[in-house]
Amino acid sequence: MWALRRLSSPSIFLLAAPVRHKLVCVHSLQIAVARRILQPICTLQKWQYYIVAKHWKYVMNKGVQRSSHQVTTDFEDSLRAVLSHIAICPRRLLLTTPDVVATVPMIRGVWGAALHDLDKEAYRDVFEGGRDESSRTPSYLLRPASPDPDTAPAIEWISLGCALAYDPVLWDAWNIAAEMGLGANRRPFDIRSIIELSPDNDSTAEKACTPVWTLDKAADNMVLDVNTPCTLVFNTPLRLIRKSRIVSRPTMRDIVIGGLRRLQSLVPESMQTDTKQLWGPALDIAGQINTEAWHGQRLDLTRWSARQQAEIELRGVTGSIELPDGAGLLFPLFAALQWIHIGKGTTIGLGQLSIQ
Repeated sequence: MWALRRLSSPSIFLLAAPVRHKLVCVHSLQIAVARRILQPICTLQKWQYYIVAKHWKYVMNKGVQRSSHQVTTDFEDSLRAVLSHIAICPRRLLLTTPDVVATVPMIRGVWGAALHDLDKEAYRDVFEGGRDESSRTPSYLLRPASPDPDTAPAIEWISLGCALAYDPVLWDAWNIAAEMGLGANRRPFDIRSIIELSPDNDSTAEKACTPVWTLDKAADNMVLDVNTPCTLVFNTPLRLIRKSRIVSRPTMRDIVIGGLRRLQSLVPESMQTDTKQLWGPALDIAGQINTEAWHGQRLDLTRWSARQQAEIELRGVTGSIELPDGAGLLFPLFAALQWIHIGKGTTIGLGQLSIQ
């Protein structure tokens, strides 16, 4: 016997089907149609259930289409709301480093030492990532600038979140670091020019741009759109962890999980719940995106750790994933990750994503 039963919500009912013994949720707006089907169905033979099922499938699909549209809109709005709460200030520093081949870890080391001696509170909050050791996330990253003979050598310094409040102190630390020098002989270096970067990554000095902006602007200023075929490219080592191991062939799911973890670590406390609610829909969407297999290779780096007084090996992979039908609703997430990176080692520029 078919039965119609109300759940705790006044707008949801259960339709119990005797043929396959399954329960189907329907909206109260469909109850009138359901009752028209239910009354004569009790006398039907099993071979006649096919006609009824086909009619019912049509009714249900109408409701699913409306629900899917609502879920899509809600996810897009929620993702942009989360991104709008992450402030960013990216700058390109054009350097002069006489007789020294400067690397990002080298520059980071001297800048960190200068900041530690100058202001220990700023060092703790910006460089170490706060008081709580269990959830420390540095609020900056340094990375090599795109190769350009007119500006090389150059690095990009990106301040995030609470680092913006320490901006004057951080600049003082840069000036001290330049005097401290680089390399074994401590050769002083010079910051010969500073270029503030806009969301569209335009680095022309003549263009006026707001020094501080939020990550929801990253997608708005890109030439590509959600349906444009594109490729997610990682040219610096990507260090994603799964079951305590480096992921050697990242999937779309791995990248999305890494991106959501990165957002979770950067949003303010007031947005933690909203960010957690993105996980389910985002992973569902990731599973629906048409992707090619990962193409890449292993790439390990070695750097000197002043704290541990030893060389540390940073294992990772470089490569790409093609998206023939575009990034869809996850496009704003990937656009933001171009600026904040994902995985381990983001402070020295690892895990940098570019959309091509």
